Amino acid sequence: MTLKRLTGALLVASALTTGVASAQDESVTIGVSIPAATHGWTGGLNWHAQEAEKRIEEAYPNIDIVLVTADSPGDQASDIEDLISVQQIDALVVLPFESDPLVEPVRQAKEAGAFITVVDRGLPDTTIQDVYVAGNNTELGAVSAEYFKSRLDEGDNIVILRGIPTVIDTERFDAFMAGIEGSGINVLDNEFANWNRDDGFEVMQDFLSRFPDIDGVWAQDDDIAMGVVEAVRQAGREDEMFIVGGAGMKDVIRGIMEGDELIPVDVLYPPAMIATAMDVTVANYTSNGPVRGEYILGAPLVTPENAEQFYFPDSPF
Repeated sequence: MTLKRLTGALLVASALTTGVASAQDESVTIGVSIPAATHGWTGGLNWHAQEAEKRIEEAYPNIDIVLVTADSPGDQASDIEDLISVQQIDALVVLPFESDPLVEPVRQAKEAGAFITVVDRGLPDTTIQDVYVAGNNTELGAVSAEYFKSRLDEGDNIVILRGIPTVIDTERFDAFMAGIEGSGINVLDNEFANWNRDDGFEVMQDFLSRFPDIDGVWAQDDDIAMGVVEAVRQAGREDEMFIVGGAGMKDVIRGIMEGDELIPVDVLYPPAMIATAMDVTVANYTSNGPVRGEYILGAPLVTPENAEQFYFPDSPF
């Protein structure tokens, strides 16, 4: 994965892979708090966090990673309190279940002296974070739009399945709509599918019943896209359209590698960003270069030519 942009002074030594930098002798405890594997993307998130934990602890015996997962915002707040009081963490990497309920627990960790790395779902108060790591939602929408313009002509029809009413969804949707503006591509309808396979299936069934001419589907998310695929195949209309999701689900990536014409490409929004966040946090203790700032990961188009580098067959997602 490439870093799309770096803001602030961001000079991270590749200590974890090259061994150029060496960790300090004193022990360091890093708490990692993430949502439990409630759906595909968070399942991948958990897998990448566990893999990073093993890799980091093997490279640095004096660094201890304490990974905790939460089923709700309340559980996550309690987990962070325990990381502070019981584990006495030196740093916290947190992907909030929800942003607002986590502000005070993370602030308490900051006031206790912890280095704070926030991932993906930003906190309303950015002053309490040292590092922010996230995917690029605006770029995901823009890259998707460029692909649709490369495949479709003026007068062709598409439908859009959105996520849930959040800033993330709005950024993706607005960038996509801006990207196709002036192309003559017709958006027949857009509906929320809650980043969920079953909802994607139901919304697409409705679209298929209402629209006899659909040339493309922007599903925005791979979980949604898999539901769309099932609906399209049940209707026997797979030869009429193509589908573009997003995130990097291994089943989608494998299909792209094999030349699947129904989902020919994907746009990356990687659950592996948690590993990036953990590596950056470790670099705060192993590198003599500054790491504070924002790390916004790129959203490249995944094609048959590059899909293999984004394929993690052992991941649940």
